[in-house]
Amino acid sequence: MLRSLLVILLSGLASCQGRQEPTYLFLWAGDSAGTSSDFLAVFDATPSSARYGAVVASLPTGEAGTHPHHTEASMPANGHLLANGFHTGRTWLFDLTVPSQPRILTSFGDLAGFSHPHTYWRLANGNVLTTFQYAADSAGMREMRGILGMTGMTGMTGMTGMARGGPQHRAGGLVEMDERGTVIRSAGARDTAIPDPAIFPYSALPLPAQDRVVSTTTDMDDDDTVATARWIQLWRLSDLTLLRSLALEPGPRGNENHWTGEPRLLADGKSVYIHTFMCGLYLLRDVDGTSPHATLVHTFEGKFCGVPVLTGHWWLASVPQAHALVALDISDPEHPRQVSSVSFGADEQPHWIAIDAAGRRVVLNSANNTGGNRLFIVDFDPATGALSIDRRFRDVGDSLPGVKLTGRTWPHGWTGRAVPHGTVFSR
Repeated sequence: MLRSLLVILLSGLASCQGRQEPTYLFLWAGDSAGTSSDFLAVFDATPSSARYGAVVASLPTGEAGTHPHHTEASMPANGHLLANGFHTGRTWLFDLTVPSQPRILTSFGDLAGFSHPHTYWRLANGNVLTTFQYAADSAGMREMRGILGMTGMTGMTGMTGMARGGPQHRAGGLVEMDERGTVIRSAGARDTAIPDPAIFPYSALPLPAQDRVVSTTTDMDDDDTVATARWIQLWRLSDLTLLRSLALEPGPRGNENHWTGEPRLLADGKSVYIHTFMCGLYLLRDVDGTSPHATLVHTFEGKFCGVPVLTGHWWLASVPQAHALVALDISDPEHPRQVSSVSFGADEQPHWIAIDAAGRRVVLNSANNTGGNRLFIVDFDPATGALSIDRRFRDVGDSLPGVKLTGRTWPHGWTGRAVPHGTVFSR
């Protein structure tokens, strides 16, 4: 009897150990025609699930053509996700604590005299540091709302393609707020110490240990043919005082320093990698010292390189020119080394990527005006850096990997071509 009970106990334990916690993907997307509501979709991302890859819910915002753009880079601990509709400069706060029943908690627009929020970063004190691209009402875009739709937003750049009617943009700034948009403090990004007025905060990296923030300056209006966005800015985190603006130097190609993008903190806790949309990778040193300096350490193929991921001693980068996701070993930050890549085919233009909490699965979305439009999961081996497409994550009856975002009917009743952007795994 004791032996039988032990067998039953061990069998139950093995069953529990083999069972996977449910995992979901949250996709922020819109109608390519800009006529139907933007929405947040929920996918089953549990590999052992019989519905792996299926859409389990979708939630329309009630607004169309806002250009769903950045979400937070990973799911916050409280299950509340911030996402922006960049054309209209609006932020939504989604409650995803019950993934199959997503809810909108609130939405808000301009804050502290700034418009067009872009990137959100949760701080240890519970607040959110947010970049706002422009001074409010300076962009000459408000009269264009409802006209632009989603036109031009699905090209390789991932930029908005908004027309420059009215006055030129004026520099935006940084805002520390709570997740519902209550302003704590703010500061403008215009720096009179440099001659370039075209400073439009794109992303920001808080460095609490150094009391610093590193921000980047790409203008998301790709009709802006003037700004080269080669600047990064250093701030004091505690009071958002702008300390200096630093121009990245070009490399052999001459433009690797244009369109500064995502900054990420390296393992030493003080050095920062900064990617550019012209496919440069820069190493920033002495962030809190008297001589901060940045050096080009790697150049990827082509231009319009998308959102990167830093995980352990690996740098994962989407490279649209190669239709690929690339893994670099950055154990030696000054000499990154490519160890793996995976291609998605000529129809796909990889842009946004995010990694799961275990650091073993990457979600990648691809939007292309003339070809593919799929959501992929890529398996990642943190021991070797190897990448491989998860071919099980696909639509029923489809031989190709990835989930189609065109021609499907979503749970909220809309059928059409969905344009994806921010996508994250559940915790």
